[in-house]
Amino acid sequence: MTPLHRPSLLARINWYWTFQLAGWSALALFNSVYGGSSELRIVATIACWGSLGGLLLSHLWHGVLRRRGWAANGLRWKRVLPSLFLLAAVQTASVVIAFHVMYPPDVLHGIAWLPGALLFWFGVFLAWTVFYSAALSLRRVNRLEAETLRLQLHGREAELRALQAQVNPHFFFNSLNSVRALIFEDRDAAANMIDQLAGLMRHALQSGQHATVPLAAELDAVRAYLAIEQIRFESRLRVSFDIAAELEATGVPPMSLQTLVENAVKYGVETSQDGSDIRIAARRASPAGGVAMLQIEVANTGALRQPGRSTSVGLRNARQRLQLACGADAGLELREQAGWVYATMSLPEQP
Repeated sequence: MTPLHRPSLLARINWYWTFQLAGWSALALFNSVYGGSSELRIVATIACWGSLGGLLLSHLWHGVLRRRGWAANGLRWKRVLPSLFLLAAVQTASVVIAFHVMYPPDVLHGIAWLPGALLFWFGVFLAWTVFYSAALSLRRVNRLEAETLRLQLHGREAELRALQAQVNPHFFFNSLNSVRALIFEDRDAAANMIDQLAGLMRHALQSGQHATVPLAAELDAVRAYLAIEQIRFESRLRVSFDIAAELEATGVPPMSLQTLVENAVKYGVETSQDGSDIRIAARRASPAGGVAMLQIEVANTGALRQPGRSTSVGLRNARQRLQLACGADAGLELREQAGWVYATMSLPEQP
């Protein structure tokens, strides 16, 4: 078992026996102090006897409650109350025996004390049962919350995988079209393109198992993609990078940057006879609510156009995956300014 999966100290504590011993010890101390006798040694002995008997009876009662399910979903009072009277009677009889053993025979006389003793022990076992039922209810709530959280995490992971499955085929379909267009013109270039595509497929398969990957790995995949497109567009595709080295370890959703670069190539390079400049930059932004933010910007020369259906799927999925993988602070913005189209991805900085 690795340290990450080792239960915490609190999780390893047996809370049932901890509270059992603490509660009955406290009762023994209470009866010793308020026993109403100058014979402290005898009173303390009887108090300890009563608490030991109460510990044994309450543990047996605990087994009955578990086996019969009388405290499973709230206390079944029609079964519990008669049992509590029986427990009080047995405990009272046990303490009376202790009195007769420890005290002279004339200490207990008459039965005037009996209702009070029965009522006292009935109250003790009633309080024990109520606390036990409350502890069970609290544990059920905690388990339900943990199960709900687990199901939410599984649901989020499944949704991320589904979105990833939509993005990857779309990208590879475009890449294979590029290979097909080139294979009859330049076989060596086509072979190089296939090598780059194999690297991209490896990245997609490996990164698909994680919600985020290092920015450096995502940049390697983008460079491989751009190498493919560079063979296709030659001088029409002009790319520059501005990435701070200290940001390369930051986690980003896999293929998210790829989607933005692909969009810039499709609507910047393909639609212009002169091609397009593409700038890829990453920088730290002002903290949002105390959280350090990473901004990744992909800019291309041209005008903002209404994306086609396939690219709309990619951009919509990129937004959803950012929210799922990085939280509500993450976002994706498209804007046009001074002859450039900017796609800016903002996400909390995380290792």
